[in-house]
Amino acid sequence: MPPQNLRIPGPTPLPDSVREAGSRQMVGHRGPEFMELVVRVSEGMQPAFQTKADVMILTSSGTGGLEAAVVSFLSPGDPVLSVSIGNFGERFAEIAKAYGADVTTVEFDWGQAADPDAVRVAIKAMAAEGRTPKAVLVTFNETSTGVTNPMADLAAAIRAEAPDTLILVDGVSAVGAMPLEMDAWDLDVVITGAQKAWMIPPGLAMAAASDRAWAAAESATMPRFYFDLVKHRDALPRGQTPWTPAVGIFFQLAAALELLEAEGWDNVYKRHAACGATARAGLAAMGFDLFADPAFASNSVTSALVPEDVEWSAINKELRARNLVLAGGQGKMKGKLFRIGHLGDVSVEDIVSAIEIIEEGALAAGVTIESGAGPAAARRAGKEA
Repeated sequence: MPPQNLRIPGPTPLPDSVREAGSRQMVGHRGPEFMELVVRVSEGMQPAFQTKADVMILTSSGTGGLEAAVVSFLSPGDPVLSVSIGNFGERFAEIAKAYGADVTTVEFDWGQAADPDAVRVAIKAMAAEGRTPKAVLVTFNETSTGVTNPMADLAAAIRAEAPDTLILVDGVSAVGAMPLEMDAWDLDVVITGAQKAWMIPPGLAMAAASDRAWAAAESATMPRFYFDLVKHRDALPRGQTPWTPAVGIFFQLAAALELLEAEGWDNVYKRHAACGATARAGLAAMGFDLFADPAFASNSVTSALVPEDVEWSAINKELRARNLVLAGGQGKMKGKLFRIGHLGDVSVEDIVSAIEIIEEGALAAGVTIESGAGPAAARRAGKEA
C-alpha cells in the first residue's frame, strides 16, 4: 500500500531522516546519552518560541500540554477568560472548567479572528464584578477554522487591562510554522505539539513558561501529578524528564531540528506562508468559498466550505480513492467544511499536487469546476509568494 498523500493539519508527513531516527536502538532515559539529547532539543526549540525560558517536553498529545498549562498555574475557583474562535478554543475552556476554574467565555464567529477591543471589554466587565481574570486562554492558530489570531495585539490588549493576568497560549499548530515571540509579546505559557510543524510523530507536547507563571505556580492548587510542569522544570537541569519519556520521538525531534535549523527559521515561515497562499488561490479559483477571514487566514491550514449541492462524504470518497487525505469540518462545521493542512514537511509543489487531485476528485463527485483553473492559480500564487 503506498504512503498516504497526507494533507491534514496533523499528523504530518515525516522526512526520511526523521523516520530513520525513530528506528534507532533505545538508550537509557536516565543515562548521559539521553541527558545530552534533552538539552539539545530543549535549546533547539527556543528560537521557534523566541524565548529565553526553558522549553519543557512532555510525553503526551498537545491536549496534555494544554492541561498542564491549566493545572500547573491555576487554582479551583480562579476567574478565567477564554477567548474562543473555534473548536480548540472551546476545548481549552473545557479543560479549565473540568478542574474547577470559573470560566467566562468571549466567543467570536467561527471563521473570524478575536477582536482585541472586545477582549478588553470582556476583561473590564469581569473586573467590574470583582473577578479580574487570573488567566486568559487564547488559541493562536485555530485549526478547526483555519484562522490565525492577532496574538501580539491580543496580548497587548490583555496587558493594558490586566497587567498581572497570565496569558496561556495554545500554540499547538502555530509554533514552528509562523512567527511567535513569546518574550517580546509578554506571553506567560506557550504550548505546542509534536505532529504539527515539528515534522515528527504524535506523542510529545512542548511548553515554555514565564517568570510570572512560575510565581503563580507557587500558590496554584489544582490537582496535578503527571502534568505538573514544576516537576518538568526541576528535572530539566539534570537532563531528564520526571517520567519515562518517548525516547524514540526525542530522537526524531533532534533529527527534525537539524533540518529546520539548516533551512533557517525565516525560510521555514516563508515556506509555510507560500503554501498557505497556494492552497487559498487554488481552492478559490475552483469556486470553493474560503471560510476564514482573508485578513487572518492561517499559514498552517486552509478551510473551505463544501458546496451546498454535494455531500462532503462524496468528495472525500473520490479524494481517498486517489490517495489524498484531507480533513473534514469539526464541531458545528462537521460536513460543512473541509480543510487542507500545509505545515511541517510540505512544499508549494505538494500543495499544487493536492489542488490537482482536489479538482479531479471534485469533478468526479459532481462539483461544477472550470477544469485547470485551480492548479493554474495555485502555481501562480506559489511563484509569487
